[in-house]
Amino acid sequence: MNISIIAAIDLMAGQVVRLTQGDFSRKTTYSSDPVAVAQHLEQLGFQRLHLVDLDGAKAGEPLQTSVLERIASKTHLKIDFGGGLRSLQDFETVLSAGASQVTVGSLAVENPLLVADFILQKGASKLLLAADVRNGMVVTRGWTEQSSLPIVSYLLNWHQKGLQEVFVTDAAFDGAMCGPNFKLYQQLLSELPQLHLIASGGIRGPGDVQKLNDIGCSGAIVGKALYEDQVPRMHWIELLKNNRYVG
Repeated sequence: MNISIIAAIDLMAGQVVRLTQGDFSRKTTYSSDPVAVAQHLEQLGFQRLHLVDLDGAKAGEPLQTSVLERIASKTHLKIDFGGGLRSLQDFETVLSAGASQVTVGSLAVENPLLVADFILQKGASKLLLAADVRNGMVVTRGWTEQSSLPIVSYLLNWHQKGLQEVFVTDAAFDGAMCGPNFKLYQQLLSELPQLHLIASGGIRGPGDVQKLNDIGCSGAIVGKALYEDQVPRMHWIELLKNNRYVG
């Protein structure tokens, strides 16, 4: 298996939390020490971390860069960081704080020229595009606003601008622990086979990761399943140990 398995930490007020379907009123808090959580994930065998600043997403500016700095200084995890990034200066701040990549979602819809400028300046490898989708259409602003952009043409447009890596979340599946939208990912890969597609949302355990690998996803973001303890830790350790992906 050579899929990139990425652990997720969502931050709110310096705590590790998870939201169900992006709803701030449906929050579960798992830890008050995100650095310790990140270190534990690294000990399990994770090499990549998807770090989301929920406070920043709400405020429109990154607010958890101090947590990013601490995690980056105390682990060797490759971190992508998103939440509230609205300017080139925000991107520089996050990269300087220790992120390997910046993650952009709504900004790529609302200010594509800025995002394209960042790609020209820093290179596509420094950007991870987050595309949220509902019924085949891109949604923004925490899934509250529906765009007129079909997901396939949206991803193709960014790929033509040089972007290689994108993660797609079906709004109906995230945090629901009902399994990923395999049908959506199969469709996207059949129409955009050149894209490095990362699945996000609903992943319940190693079995789902294996299936995503089999259909051709290059990565899988795992969040709630790591914190609910429904899957024994040894199963994650075994999966990561047998994974051929490095980087």
